[in-house]
Amino acid sequence: MKPSGQSPQLVIKVDVDTDRGTREGVPALVAVLKRQSVPATFLFSLGPDNTGKAIRRVFRPGFLKKVSRTRVTRLYGWRTLLSGTLLPAPHIGKRNETMLRQVKADGFAVGIHCHDHFRWQDYLHRLSVEETREEFGRAVAEFKRIFGDRPLAAGAPGWQANAHSFQVYDEQQLLYGSDCRGTFPFFPQSNGKTFRTLQIPTTLPTLDELLGRPDFPETSIASHYLELLRPDQPNVLTIHAEIEGMQKLNLFEQLLTESKQRGVTFTTMEDIAHRLLQDREAVPICVVGEGTVDGRSGFLASQRITA
Repeated sequence: MKPSGQSPQLVIKVDVDTDRGTREGVPALVAVLKRQSVPATFLFSLGPDNTGKAIRRVFRPGFLKKVSRTRVTRLYGWRTLLSGTLLPAPHIGKRNETMLRQVKADGFAVGIHCHDHFRWQDYLHRLSVEETREEFGRAVAEFKRIFGDRPLAAGAPGWQANAHSFQVYDEQQLLYGSDCRGTFPFFPQSNGKTFRTLQIPTTLPTLDELLGRPDFPETSIASHYLELLRPDQPNVLTIHAEIEGMQKLNLFEQLLTESKQRGVTFTTMEDIAHRLLQDREAVPICVVGEGTVDGRSGFLASQRITA
């Protein structure tokens, strides 16, 4: 952890949910990040794009409000919003493997977001440990096929995680996972069991949790983020290829520019993990439970009390 008095560190984690986000949002983000000399970790969805099936979330509290506030049809486009229902589900890994390899070749860290984004986000809580292992295993197999190496990192869709997924991460010997909302890195405890894969939680609100809210006009969002940065802990911002990589690309670059002007430094989850794991005994253990986040519907894996 960084001592107080020093400039805050910002980590950029890129979740890539869809086929369109992979094709359009990823290269746009790579260009901006390279121009700004900012490192980032890209976590890819590697199987079918079943985004259209997410319409079933309509019955979740707050879902329709978020859809209206963020103008989701403009952000994602109708082709994506119908994928897996009225339109076939494109296989993201197979259609975009050359681009994915190029992201790694450009010097960015890469990891797993999921195999089937919809299945993990909406059904993880119903899956047995065997089913969870099988689902994550599909993503691992596709990652190895594309990159020729095993994954070291993963970050769950919709911050959906539980004891089964933590066990599967341990079995895959990941360097770290980023599946929770919280405040500082920790080893997760769930169902009374402590797991050995480091968790590096998302600490900042995502852009889609702020968009369209009168108290967060776009002209002040960058300043709002800067006010939230802490100097004593890594600040992890999760962005989305479908949002910051497309319609809100200029807003994202503005945030990077203003951050550098304020003396913010950038690091990666990989660097944080390597540093912390040099002394595993010093890493706290925290319970992971269900929580809610302002601006997002449903329950998310949330860092709780120190065990």
